[in-house]
Amino acid sequence: MDFKPPKELIRLAKESIESYENYWKQLNLQEDYDRLKSLEERTKDPALWDNPEKAREITQKKNELSMKIEPWLELKKELFDFPDLIEMTLEEVGEEGTKSLNEDYIAILDKLESLQMAEALNGKDDDKNAFINIHPGAGGTESQDWAEMLLRMFTRYLEKKGYRPELIDIQEGETAGIKNATLYIKGEKSFGYLKSESGVHRLVRISPFDSNKRRHTSFASVYVTPELDDDIDIQVEDKDLRVDVYRSSGAGGQHVNTTDSAVRMTHIPTGIVVSCQNERSQIKNRDTAMKMLKARLYDLEKRKADEEKEKSGGEKRDIAWGSQIRSYVFHPYNMVKDHRTDYETANVHGVMDGDLEPFIMAYLKSRILQKEKEPTVKS
Repeated sequence: MDFKPPKELIRLAKESIESYENYWKQLNLQEDYDRLKSLEERTKDPALWDNPEKAREITQKKNELSMKIEPWLELKKELFDFPDLIEMTLEEVGEEGTKSLNEDYIAILDKLESLQMAEALNGKDDDKNAFINIHPGAGGTESQDWAEMLLRMFTRYLEKKGYRPELIDIQEGETAGIKNATLYIKGEKSFGYLKSESGVHRLVRISPFDSNKRRHTSFASVYVTPELDDDIDIQVEDKDLRVDVYRSSGAGGQHVNTTDSAVRMTHIPTGIVVSCQNERSQIKNRDTAMKMLKARLYDLEKRKADEEKEKSGGEKRDIAWGSQIRSYVFHPYNMVKDHRTDYETANVHGVMDGDLEPFIMAYLKSRILQKEKEPTVKS
């Protein structure tokens, strides 16, 4: 943040206070604070300790609430005192003395964002590894090329984030692009960050495949699912499963096209299809494909349990006009806009080179303000 004069700093601080109050209200922190005070009073009652088990239970609840609430209370004091501190400093040492307050304000904002992200990434599956599946919409080569562009965009973002994306399946298009691709991402809260990308992505550009240089609109779907823990049991009946084996294709090294090691699984009742070809062993590819299938079935159940179909990491919609979550416009102007948060940027090339963090942060923050209790999924 560039240096802000005192009046501008006061205005920004008041906006941050308003933002803090919105989060306090939306997250029901006042209710948690009242419960904490009530539990603190109970622990002061000597009679409680006549029942050690009950005392331990109440003390544990108190400590859990305290760990959640105290950081917000500490930030509240710093934030609410900050405008007065600016005024006081201005009166005592003049505008020059407020330069250090800019650094203090940045530190306060960092604390607020850290608390926001902690809330936004505390979902049931947010700490899990993730699968990203990219599939072109109707449109042949145009959409297949767009799907490949998205694959590169996500790969670049993940590398910048410090994750190591592993391409476990890819089916190349006849002329250009891809018909399908799946990435496996292992890393801290990878699903939590990537869940924002589930949905339909729309591209508007002058087609490189059109000799008349006309403008084209293309679509591709992105589907993000968490890797399931072993303790989550999703049953897949053999009678509901069709398994096909074939030779690997596309990038994959020396073992490609030498054995029928690639595996494609089709879940007949739902029509879900997954495939894996990154291992030489058919058994290993089958195991990975089964993990992917169970993850898709698990996510399907989550979305069924959610009336709005948007609370489990993104909505799966038709790959068509009007259903997109984000638009990427290369012509007649440059713009990338997320239709859920209204966040946008003119730096199209930066986004396509993996600069997705602002979009993801905007989505996660918006989720806090719309937060509802996640549905329970029977396993």
